[in-house]
Amino acid sequence: MQHIIDRFISYITIDTESDPNSKTTPSTEKQWNLANKLVEELKAIGLTDVTIDDKAYIMATLPSNVDHEVPTIGFVSHFDTSPDFSGANVKPQIWKNYDGKDIVLNAEKNIILSPDYFKDLLQYKGQTIITTDGTTLLGADDKAGITEIVSAMEYLIQHPEIKHGKIRIGFTPDEEIGRGAHHFDVEKFGAQWAYTMDGSQIGELEYENFNAAGAKITFKGKSVHPGYAKGKMINSMLLANEFINELPTGETPQETKGYEGFFHVHHLTGSIEETVLELIIRDHNKKKFEKRKELIGKIAKKFNKKFAKKFGEDIVITEVRDQYYNMKEKVLPVKHIVDIAEKAMRELDIKPIIKPIRGGTDGSQLSFMGLPCPNIFAGGHNFHGKYEYVPAESIQKATDVIVKIAELTAIPGIFDVTEKPKRKK
Repeated sequence: MQHIIDRFISYITIDTESDPNSKTTPSTEKQWNLANKLVEELKAIGLTDVTIDDKAYIMATLPSNVDHEVPTIGFVSHFDTSPDFSGANVKPQIWKNYDGKDIVLNAEKNIILSPDYFKDLLQYKGQTIITTDGTTLLGADDKAGITEIVSAMEYLIQHPEIKHGKIRIGFTPDEEIGRGAHHFDVEKFGAQWAYTMDGSQIGELEYENFNAAGAKITFKGKSVHPGYAKGKMINSMLLANEFINELPTGETPQETKGYEGFFHVHHLTGSIEETVLELIIRDHNKKKFEKRKELIGKIAKKFNKKFAKKFGEDIVITEVRDQYYNMKEKVLPVKHIVDIAEKAMRELDIKPIIKPIRGGTDGSQLSFMGLPCPNIFAGGHNFHGKYEYVPAESIQKATDVIVKIAELTAIPGIFDVTEKPKRKK
């Protein structure tokens, strides 16, 4: 397992933070540092057809070692880290034989990873926990996934007695800013289906995710000297506040779980003359998702009608843009791909945790591009912040799951895997 730990640390100590304000792909030049390293490593372990394009998308092949026809499957992860928290100068700490007590990440700054708050820690008592030093995120999202895929391919190459079909792997930039699949060449990848190794705790297996949209709402106003403002001033910031209060109560991220959708206000900037409100809209149910988007328009229409005479034009301007959709509708017709992953986990004595993703992955977009792509655990917890951690044993288990999926897929007749899904034209 030390080999896997060393590989993981070699990835996380390279800063690959993405930038949502950038117009390039990858969004940050520093992502190339890990991308180029990965290309050389894939060649070194013996993979074939190792390629990297001008946007840093990496693909490689493990050829089949069986004579009969086996579906080509794939495994995908992303190498960027979230811009929500710094990924520069990551200083990992390794806690062997975790005792179930508080982990002092940074004594000087009194930053403590405590099972009293993060109760999931207790399920890893006795294991090796990898954490930050409390000043950066760790990067297990999704460098744990990359570690698992590379390690699984290396293991299969070193153990030719394990029979498998052709396997394609793909590593992407900019997943954390919603662009990971934007330039992914599904036809070039050539897999019948794939799995993203981008989930959290051990056992997670997900094929449902949110339908997602983003909304930008601009409020106009009129600035007048406050001493003479009665009946004349229109404060756009107060309009934005009124708009937020029109949204359903109890439907925010902090008040919802499971299949419950939400509105999430994440940016608000403005002045008397103009205020811009940005929010995201999420729901697993497509009809409810559409109604949520419609509600934004209805509230705006109400405001515009109210101020029509006083302002003379629309005082609220809305822009709503779909971001991704629930992969369930693309995965259910080929449900055997989930069944294979579930069987792989059970054969490894891992209890599958099948639940909806309260978010999205590259897999949700890839599924709508013609590559059905459920999501499998990568092992980490508390992503995008200083309390992020991953048990080394979970990385090893996820590696084992990849190997087992490859093995199961090559068994003739174990599942109906002969019918190829129709690709989106």
